[in-house]
Amino acid sequence: MAMRGDLITLQFDEKTSSTVHLHGATVLSWICRGEEKLFVSKKAIFDNKKAIRGGIPVVFPNFGPWGQGRPQHGFARTSRWMLHTEPTKAEDGAIFAIFTLEDDEETRKVWDFGFRIKYKLTLKVDTFSMDFRVDNTGCNTFDFTCLLHTYLRVPNIYNTGILGLKGLTYIDKVKEGKEFEEGREIVTIPSNYDRIYMNTPHEQCLTDGSITMKLVKLNLPDTVVWNPWQEKAAQMSDFASEEYQQMVCIEAGNVAKPITLEPGKVFKANQTFYV
Repeated sequence: MAMRGDLITLQFDEKTSSTVHLHGATVLSWICRGEEKLFVSKKAIFDNKKAIRGGIPVVFPNFGPWGQGRPQHGFARTSRWMLHTEPTKAEDGAIFAIFTLEDDEETRKVWDFGFRIKYKLTLKVDTFSMDFRVDNTGCNTFDFTCLLHTYLRVPNIYNTGILGLKGLTYIDKVKEGKEFEEGREIVTIPSNYDRIYMNTPHEQCLTDGSITMKLVKLNLPDTVVWNPWQEKAAQMSDFASEEYQQMVCIEAGNVAKPITLEPGKVFKANQTFYV
């Protein structure tokens, strides 16, 4: 269970809120009009060491395996972030908060570059937006990949589909990283899925017969779709074996090709969910 001092709450009204854990700046909850939209495993570990299984972990500066002695998916999701701006009401009524992460002795042990991430979350009655900014604060150019690893809660994975991926090339990590073209208008998930759809349009939609949620993204050209399915879920210590039926990851990122950032330069991206 997360400790109260680790949690920051954005409260739009009595039916709409979001909770963020300072470990990884991981969004744990997004309740919209009284309904939870994010999935967090009942077996998730809150020890301020391990990445939290669910919500929206931040992947930076590397997506996937990172070599010996380096953490998979980078260190952002397992680092302690700072609350830069407490939850504040904007002029338009939205509630926002800003979190930051900068290089320190621990990050430089595995990735010796100067950086600063500013992560702004903005909550409205029917939208939830994440602005992601990376500054190169050092003297050397660096390459990185990044992704917002969003776990969405669904009533039943067997009735869930994703629109907006037809005709796109994807890397299938379940099939040895081979590339294929998606031919379906509605992408359904009948088994273990781990696919990187490349050069995706700005918008994807979640559907269970009618559209239940829309994702709009900026400067995040790739979309990862992931569900571990039953056999793989059973092998995970922080994921209950039956929970694959209640979730799907639709992850906006820049992962197929690294971003190169020169000293003093800035990278900006955004994802926004609409219900």
